[in-house]
Amino acid sequence: MSLRVKFNLVMAATFLVGLILAGVLLDVLSVRAARRGVLSEAAIMMGAADATIHYTDRQVAPLLSRSMKLQFIPQAIPFYAAQQSFDALARNFPDYSFRQPVKNPTNPNDKPAPWEDDIIRQLAAAPKDGSLVTERQTQGGTILSLSRPVRVQSPDCLACHSTPQAAPPTMVDVYGSDHGYGWKLGELVGAEVVSVPERVELLRARHSLYVVMGGLAAVFLVMTGLINLLLQRFIIKPIGRISQTADAVSLGNMDAPEVELTGRDEIATLSVSFNRMRRSLAAAFRLLEE
Repeated sequence: MSLRVKFNLVMAATFLVGLILAGVLLDVLSVRAARRGVLSEAAIMMGAADATIHYTDRQVAPLLSRSMKLQFIPQAIPFYAAQQSFDALARNFPDYSFRQPVKNPTNPNDKPAPWEDDIIRQLAAAPKDGSLVTERQTQGGTILSLSRPVRVQSPDCLACHSTPQAAPPTMVDVYGSDHGYGWKLGELVGAEVVSVPERVELLRARHSLYVVMGGLAAVFLVMTGLINLLLQRFIIKPIGRISQTADAVSLGNMDAPEVELTGRDEIATLSVSFNRMRRSLAAAFRLLEE
């Protein structure tokens, strides 16, 4: 096996090990970055929901308060307004969702799904935590959810959810008197849940990873080509000249030309030593012939 082949095998093995280690590290970092991106999107959606809730509560609901005595208008309910806004968003982005599941909802549509039940239980078990991040697997891939507890923080909420008798008659006419009541001040009644797919961010992260790995492979190929050129010029070719001269001398050809190499590196030093040995050997042969 030639020196060039050995050198390239060592280079290839070293690069392969380095590429695997770099790939694993970059994969971990890219997944973490993708997760941070997903959480950032979820936080923005949660902020948008809060903005809709506050706007409806402070500006829309007061305008409709008189009409609510004659007819129940769900658009005056802040949580309903936020839900409707994100339902419209979901038409264009079906994997993104905003939900407000409640354990004892007025509207049956707000009844929690099994995975939302788990979120509400976890939030109830850790009352000091202001938010909860969870993941679940769906047919479309991994979905990350950012959730916050919904508590009865204002006595105004009890005007609709304490007892059917205290609730607005128009609301009871729409939703009935069997559910959505019995809430207590400070009680955790549900959660706000924003769900964002990880698929898009992970695809971006994977694409970036492939680009980086492809770039590293291209750099390795270019470096290998340049190193082989330098290896040929400064090591293999000079050693080949020394080897040819050594073969000639070993066969008794003392008239073989000396190897003339310039420089102060190890190969040049080897050529000087070889020429000195050749001259000594030639002188010894002449003494024997005399």
